Amino acid sequence: MSESTTPSSESSADRTAKTRQLLGMKGAQPGETNLWKIRLQLMKPITWIPLIWGVVCGAASSGQYTWSLEHVLIAAACMLLSGPLLAGYTQTINDFYDRDIDAINEPYRPIPSGAISIPQVVTQITVLLAGGIALAYVLDLWAGHSFPTITVLAIGGSFLSYIYSAPPLKLKKNGWLGNYALGASYIALPWWAGHALFGDLNWKIVVLTLFYSLAGLGIAVVNDFKSVEGDRQLGLKSLPVMFGVSTAAWICVLMIDVFQLGVAGYLMAIQQNLYAVLLILLVIPQITFQDMYFLRDPLQNDVKYQASAQPFLVLGMLVTALALGHALV
Repeated sequence: MSESTTPSSESSADRTAKTRQLLGMKGAQPGETNLWKIRLQLMKPITWIPLIWGVVCGAASSGQYTWSLEHVLIAAACMLLSGPLLAGYTQTINDFYDRDIDAINEPYRPIPSGAISIPQVVTQITVLLAGGIALAYVLDLWAGHSFPTITVLAIGGSFLSYIYSAPPLKLKKNGWLGNYALGASYIALPWWAGHALFGDLNWKIVVLTLFYSLAGLGIAVVNDFKSVEGDRQLGLKSLPVMFGVSTAAWICVLMIDVFQLGVAGYLMAIQQNLYAVLLILLVIPQITFQDMYFLRDPLQNDVKYQASAQPFLVLGMLVTALALGHALV
């Protein structure tokens, strides 16, 4: 009986590994030969989700989004900009400059494994960047912007992605600065793009989302636990390397919780009390999963923690966006 079930079990495991590899997740296995699948793996589709969600939040906070076909299609174009194009560019260029680290931490990744050549990677980076900036300009034309807000955001975000990954600055070498740049890129930038597409981007939205990005800094730190050994060998000062695994885990969860609660306090200050209460209620399960998984063993439970807790964080972002949009109406 056990012999007859082994092939099925192995087949299921193989399918899981291939899916994880295609999405750009930790725990994939080498062996993919299809170039387009390899290109997709480099773009890490799993990372597009928060940026697409950021566009949704920006549209909601504008207070001017409607469920017309035109608005739906334009919002989808902005999601394409923030997710597959510019997040894909960011992930590809990060893998390009991290190929030495990945050779230690994740040798199955496309570049260190030799599954794709360096010229092919450079071509992918160029096409994604050019496509993103071109689409941003088209969105500015649709919105009738006298100042090309979305194009500037696309160029600025792309530059931030470059200096995050590339020497000599390589912001990711600094645990605080690098993770905040990552958090802001995943929360503030797509939020600004979605808001500017349908409304007027103002300093209150900019400041609040940058504040919210400090919670995103905590989320970014979670990703550092999977590469502690490689970061230590190559001299990258991630928080787990600087403070140790246990202390860094506490810093991470406190950043995530405290700044979300700070946003809830702001919502109360602008008389959006119902939304503030909803946001607080969404923080509670995050704290529960932090205690259950992350604080007990951040090295083993980082993925499990993200899968269980992050949905509540992104729902909290939407609650905040709806509150801001409601305040504008």
